[in-house]
Amino acid sequence: MTTVIKAPGERSEERAGGGGPAQGSGGGSDGTALNVFSHGFLAVWAVLIVLPLVWLALGSFKTDSQIGGSALSWPSNWHFDAFARAWDKGIGDYFAHTLIVMAFSVPLTMLLGSMAAYVLARYPFPGNRVVYYFFVSGAMFPVFLALVPLFFMVKRLDMLNTYQGLILVYVAYSMPFTVFFMHSFFRTLPTAVYEAAVIDGASDTRIFFQVMLPMARPGLISVGIFNVLGQWNQYILPSVLMQPQTGSDPERYMLTQGLIQLQYQMGYETDLPVLFAGVTIAMIPMLVVYLSFQRQIQAGLTSATLK
Repeated sequence: MTTVIKAPGERSEERAGGGGPAQGSGGGSDGTALNVFSHGFLAVWAVLIVLPLVWLALGSFKTDSQIGGSALSWPSNWHFDAFARAWDKGIGDYFAHTLIVMAFSVPLTMLLGSMAAYVLARYPFPGNRVVYYFFVSGAMFPVFLALVPLFFMVKRLDMLNTYQGLILVYVAYSMPFTVFFMHSFFRTLPTAVYEAAVIDGASDTRIFFQVMLPMARPGLISVGIFNVLGQWNQYILPSVLMQPQTGSDPERYMLTQGLIQLQYQMGYETDLPVLFAGVTIAMIPMLVVYLSFQRQIQAGLTSATLK
């Protein structure tokens, strides 16, 4: 800081080197404009997401005439029978089929994906990077290109329209992203903890399940939620693999297939509240899961970014 002495009658003025005040005010205005733009963009994005959900939820309690009259108006009389009709028309069975498949596919995906990511991240061996990039390349391979060979492969295993066939396909479909996501967590876990466990005489299996896996919990929760959302909303794979093969073969449609079947069953019948109720039933579990683990997802993504 320098002091400039003026002639008598003039004020002395202190000025910081480099013109700090002018630069600070400019930076503050730029930061404010950026915050306003980012918050405005997030607000518009939230409206685009929330409005369709509100429209679907409100439509479940309306009649056909009310839905055609005003899209976002509140129901004059709240009718709950559309949910019962949708459940009776098969949504309950489709819901149960989806839960059965995901009860096995998601845990298997997390277990096998975490084991593969841990080995690739912590154990150097010849061809390690080749195997890792082989997994990562699977995430960039469009599933549409594999539908025909996948169909014949599952057919050769006699697993078409079976739970176990779709479970294996879901696990294979979700493995690349799981390995890619968990690889960064296991690479950055402290080596001192691993060495301490080795000195204590712990085996590799015990180190993985009792030491390393609990330390990677934020990543497990984040990638687990993404797998749940992806497999719950999957449509193209069940449409190809879960079709009755004979007249006696039972229908094991997933929930996404069931919504399309519900629309086909309506035909020319105008019963939009039933369709809206079916979509609402399919939407509620995922909203509950995401809102329940929102903080854990953000923590896991932040940890992955920082690491």
